[in-house]
Amino acid sequence: MGFRFNDRALGLLAFLLFVSTAYAEIPKQAGSPSAESDQDAIRHPDASEGYRFLTQQALLPSDFNQRTVDQVWQSWPEPLRSRAESATVAQRRRMIFQRYGLTPRPEHLADDGADPGKPLQYVVSENGDWTMNCFSCHGGSVYGVPTPGAPNNRFALQTMTEEIRSTKFRIGEPLTRMDFGSLVVPLGTTHGTTNAVVFGMGLMHFRDADLNVLDRPPASFTNHDMDAPPWWHFYKRPYLYIDGFAEKGHRGLMQFTLVPENGPDFYRQNEDHFKDVYAYLSSLRPPKYPHPVDSDLARRGKLIFNQNCSNCHGTYGHRTDAEAIAAYPNEMIPIDEIGTDPVRHEALGVAGRTKYADSWFANVGQADHQATIVDPAGYVAPPLDGVWASAPYFHNGSVPTLWHVLHPDRRPAVWRRTKIDLDESKVGLTVETTDRVPLEHPDVAVRRTYFDTRRLGKSALGHSYPDMLTEAEKDAVLEYLKTM
Repeated sequence: MGFRFNDRALGLLAFLLFVSTAYAEIPKQAGSPSAESDQDAIRHPDASEGYRFLTQQALLPSDFNQRTVDQVWQSWPEPLRSRAESATVAQRRRMIFQRYGLTPRPEHLADDGADPGKPLQYVVSENGDWTMNCFSCHGGSVYGVPTPGAPNNRFALQTMTEEIRSTKFRIGEPLTRMDFGSLVVPLGTTHGTTNAVVFGMGLMHFRDADLNVLDRPPASFTNHDMDAPPWWHFYKRPYLYIDGFAEKGHRGLMQFTLVPENGPDFYRQNEDHFKDVYAYLSSLRPPKYPHPVDSDLARRGKLIFNQNCSNCHGTYGHRTDAEAIAAYPNEMIPIDEIGTDPVRHEALGVAGRTKYADSWFANVGQADHQATIVDPAGYVAPPLDGVWASAPYFHNGSVPTLWHVLHPDRRPAVWRRTKIDLDESKVGLTVETTDRVPLEHPDVAVRRTYFDTRRLGKSALGHSYPDMLTEAEKDAVLEYLKTM
């Protein structure tokens, strides 16, 4: 069952997006650099500064404070609430991280039982305000190892927002736009997926070409879940987004800060910082497969892969970055041919893509107007660097393992992750399959761990090319995919 706006919901969304800040203490210029950021300094893009900026500078209004976080466990169902009540403060915070898909920052990894500190996914200010950052979706755990740039396949944004809102009601904290907006706009129906289209189709609708905020009726668009791509593909890909419609650039990365508090001055003042972010993303590379690989089988798999898969996904091996980039074909596959879920392709229409093309994001200068494809034919086949580490698969996260990618007829209709470990035999998430989502389960967080491929935008169909391979050939390709 999908979610589409009706007129009443559209009107409510418009109200929520532009509601008076009387409901919350929101700074007038959220995300403006502090004096310490040395805004007027001229410097070359710096990857380490890009990471620092994302983890230390709030670019959006704060979502909640530390007091709310420390009491959110009281909104949990039993028996989890009782376990949290009897836990130490440090143990309770680790339970909070576990429930919502948060991870410690790699530079501050705590020992078991210790306080996990600040999460990678949020900027936490000195006075305890929590503000979501880009790592919420793009900073996950690779089978238990916190990894900036990895898709956050456990992020429970909808559940977290609901339970934070309930806690605020109980303790008297003011509600924020996220608390109101999540009542209308679904933030993700399955843990690990998010409704990213709201940035491009929802918030961009309220801007002119120079990013001035417009007072206008909201646009209607189809909400759907997306699986975040790994950032270690960034250096190879010449575009942003899975349909390749927007040429890659530092300005395009700023689109995800389009809240009304961030006016045109915010984007011009922070542009140099996003050059640092661009440099940081460009510096990322995938983790290496940590388990033994059958080298003979992998060599056979490489030959089969190069004969059958490389035209779309490229070739791989020991080479310089420039050679690796050149070996990636950036091939767009027509939607009817690829056969994967078409909702993402249809949700961003020509008008929405054209609005982006005409905006400040794509117009870097007279000599550097970025290319925009306003009517892409389908999806672009992604690079496969570190593919073992980026489960689940497909743009909507509908396929749990690489074995299931290679066996289209064996993909489960409903599945859920059962533990954090890598399934070494199938290379991907360790899952169980079932006939349906247990809607009678009392914990909504548990219900949202189930992925139902029969829902709108969540189909696991398509990419049937592996059907041309024999079972032995599939085994060899699967072994080779571990080496990328």
